[in-house]
Amino acid sequence: MEKSSYIAFLANSTLLVSAYILLFAGGVVMVTGFLGCCAMIREHKTCLLLYLSVLISVYAAELAAGVLAYIYYDTISEELKESLNETIINNYAQPGMEDMTYAIDHLQQDFRCCGSQSYEDWRYSVYINTSSGRKVPDSCCKTRTLDCGKRDHPSNIYKVEGGCITTLEKFLQEHLLLIGAVSIGIACFQLTGVTLSACFLIVLYKEEKEASYNTM
Repeated sequence: MEKSSYIAFLANSTLLVSAYILLFAGGVVMVTGFLGCCAMIREHKTCLLLYLSVLISVYAAELAAGVLAYIYYDTISEELKESLNETIINNYAQPGMEDMTYAIDHLQQDFRCCGSQSYEDWRYSVYINTSSGRKVPDSCCKTRTLDCGKRDHPSNIYKVEGGCITTLEKFLQEHLLLIGAVSIGIACFQLTGVTLSACFLIVLYKEEKEASYNTM
């Protein structure tokens, strides 16, 4: 959630979808967990059947989130390079692009970098070419002050090898792997819950059947 502004650089929404699936699944499990406990304590078959159905749906959703994250892992690099460069050149500080501008500024300050692959990327930017004397945005500066971007000396701005793209790519890939691992790991754990709930439900139905035979 803290780094959600970086999603703006991605044309594909797979990362966002995977993260939201996990958040939604977690919320559903918390709510239905209480339902499952009550159903087991009271041996209420209808509630237990409902809990089991929800658990299976959550299991499928978490598994899907994990698979999506792993599939997207290999394609993220090229997408980032193209999208970030496009944003720097055409969209930064332009009307209606406030979210993109904030995301770029936040990225450069957070990861202490400047430009997509180099600080020189900014020389092609519409924003820089229409700003008198400015060579990079102020967010490139090590100490951010008004108009500090007019000086691009290494003592003043971040000149990280590989630019922001290398750091951002590593950050997103690490989190994609984390989302994938957590999703599949929790899904496997949920499978245990599904199995145990199904077994308990079968036991309840058997007891009910035996009780009906005894009364006859």
